[in-house]
Amino acid sequence: MPVHADPERLADMAQRDPDQPVFMLNLLRYRDTAETGHGVDGMSGRDAYGEYGRKFAQLNPRFGGEPVYMGRVGAGVIVEDGEEWDAMILVRYPTRRQFVEMLADPDYQAIAPIRAAALADSRLIETTDLLGTHTPAD
Repeated sequence: MPVHADPERLADMAQRDPDQPVFMLNLLRYRDTAETGHGVDGMSGRDAYGEYGRKFAQLNPRFGGEPVYMGRVGAGVIVEDGEEWDAMILVRYPTRRQFVEMLADPDYQAIAPIRAAALADSRLIETTDLLGTHTPAD
């Protein structure tokens, strides 16, 4: 169950147009109880992810990320058996470079273990706007 970025996939992403805006789709399945040793001991996975979210909100403006939508996930209509998610978040970044730089930033790396401690499973999927209806976040 992946909860960390794959270095090879991230390197491939970084090779594409660095100035292109991207939307990152996050699919989240929380742990019942957060993994210990990351400052969220005893919290539910949902609450631990909330703690990560508060820290991320303080950091994220440096990288231009803008949450576009967050929602509770309902019934999977076209999914693999057993594939279930608790929440999804769509975050827009003005450029691919800013997203990649954020993941490498020491301040982000300091809070990333909280995210991993909160999640039993996740997906982080890069998307780009095909309709041309969204401008990059400022």
